[in-house]
Amino acid sequence: MDESYPPTDRELMLATARASIEHGLVHHRPAPVSMKGLSPALTAPRATFVTLKMQGDLRGCIGTLRAVKPLLEDVAERAYEAAFRDPRFDPVTREELPDIRLSISVLTPPEALTFKDEKELLKLLVPGQDGLIIEAGNRKATYLPSVWEQLREPAAFLSNLKHKAGLDPRLPATGLNAWRYHVTEIRETEAG
Repeated sequence: MDESYPPTDRELMLATARASIEHGLVHHRPAPVSMKGLSPALTAPRATFVTLKMQGDLRGCIGTLRAVKPLLEDVAERAYEAAFRDPRFDPVTREELPDIRLSISVLTPPEALTFKDEKELLKLLVPGQDGLIIEAGNRKATYLPSVWEQLREPAAFLSNLKHKAGLDPRLPATGLNAWRYHVTEIRETEAG
């Protein structure tokens, strides 16, 4: 289900994410990433999300659902975007950076789910494991598996995700499609 990355790859992903934010503070763009000498896992195209937290509170989160860039390059770009382009937050400042903790979610390719109604969809979800993408018409949203920490019941998870997508959570969504994915999560510790 989840890929396993050796400690050296995990450390490099976290260091690259932090370096990209530091680079962005000065150059206003993600840090360039060299692909030379990297493990095949870090050069394979993968979709990622980078989440920033400060004192346990969300400070930015940006990702992509499609794997189009090498993993390490995607991490650098998502870290920069989470720090400076998340529309919910002001850009990260140099003063905040030491207090920010990063986590990287490396996504598996999404798997289409087959269901006849939302009740059946709820039965397919595995709390704590599944990330979920929903789409109805031109409305689309996703929740990473980590959101299960706040929304433990599948009905609440789906209802809140529908709201995030701009759909009425009280009504069945017409033409609803859904995909599940899993993540390998790589986090900085509180000590740094």
